[in-house]
Amino acid sequence: MIATWTIQIIGALIILAAFTQLAVLLYGTWRGAALARVQQGLANELLQRRVAAETLSGDIERKKTVATWSGVRKFRIRDKIMEGGDICSFYLVPHDGKAVPPFSPGQYLTFNLRLPDRDKPLVRCYSLSDSPFQTDHYRVSIKRQGPPPREPDAPPGRASNYFHADLHPGDIVDVKAPSGNFFLDLSKHSPVVLIGGGVGLTPMVSMLNAICESGSQRETWFFYGIRNGDEHIMREHFEALEAEHENVHVRICYSDPKGDEVVGHGFDHARRVSVDLFKQVLPSNNYEFYVCGPPPMMESLTADLRQWGVPDDDIHFEAFGPASVKKTAAAPGTEVAAATGQIVTFARSNKKITWDGTQGSILELAEANGIELDSGCRAGSCGTCITAVKTGDVDYVEEPGSRPESGSCLACISVPKTDLALDA
Repeated sequence: MIATWTIQIIGALIILAAFTQLAVLLYGTWRGAALARVQQGLANELLQRRVAAETLSGDIERKKTVATWSGVRKFRIRDKIMEGGDICSFYLVPHDGKAVPPFSPGQYLTFNLRLPDRDKPLVRCYSLSDSPFQTDHYRVSIKRQGPPPREPDAPPGRASNYFHADLHPGDIVDVKAPSGNFFLDLSKHSPVVLIGGGVGLTPMVSMLNAICESGSQRETWFFYGIRNGDEHIMREHFEALEAEHENVHVRICYSDPKGDEVVGHGFDHARRVSVDLFKQVLPSNNYEFYVCGPPPMMESLTADLRQWGVPDDDIHFEAFGPASVKKTAAAPGTEVAAATGQIVTFARSNKKITWDGTQGSILELAEANGIELDSGCRAGSCGTCITAVKTGDVDYVEEPGSRPESGSCLACISVPKTDLALDA
């Protein structure tokens, strides 16, 4: 017969087990409710941020429509600051004292420069290098261009040297409104990779600053490629952004570091920016990529990103200079004439040239044959290269910012569809 004390112990253990199960159940219920509250709170916070970002983007678009201008507007140079690496930042404020309309980060300004030795203005485009939330000024950061490396006896860049040597605080410049189809959509939340090579850094700075100032939490990687520390500008600014924003990751690449420059001290990688580096650093290829830099860099990056499986819709680039990645990457949905052999007649220059497809545009064809055409952005936005078409038709290698009137073409982004006669 079981002793009374044994029965009491067994009863106590049963009661203890029951209380333990109840405690576990109550703790699990409490923990689940607490976790649900946390998850709901995070979801609400994410929703609020998305609504705020979309509202902010909508406000920018409305203000752009209200405050923009047509033609040229006079701006005064408020400040001129040397950044290093032969790059100078110019801070511009409206001469009339009226509002500065916002822009989309990545866009550029078109300048009509009145040089003393030219009858017509020299047109040049420079990317805006600050966020659109700086509402009292525009900033462009311009690198002084010397002669081409392979042509040391050629003249240096006229516009950049004019800015550096001849323009000072207080001077007035003629400016067209911000434009360009290469920009970051601030209403989106997908992760992004921003890639700037050399002075191609400038639109990337605008995008990076805009992400940080908007409060966006989108995952952002910023790769900056230069030769060495002599070209490394805005160092403290990038370090501060990375320290202050946990979603921002900055990677500096020196392709040719000097003898006393060591990885980990001011830069992160002793190599060029490349897709091989992305494969080592990024967790996946599931990003939107924005690229701006010298043409060889962009040609290799865009090709390698496609080989890595990145969709064309997620590869955005800003091409500048006579060479252009547009030759191999037409805009989606744009059909480009593949045929060659068309005769392009430049009527005023009295030249007939056979189109063989080696140049990327009619503008480049003209330049290669000693025919001078006015140009600016080389992206179909500023309208400087509009040329009258006397006979024939053209195709566009990418969609223009706005199509010219019938009977004209934008020479910088057009190719001959048929035999062509131009008033040039």
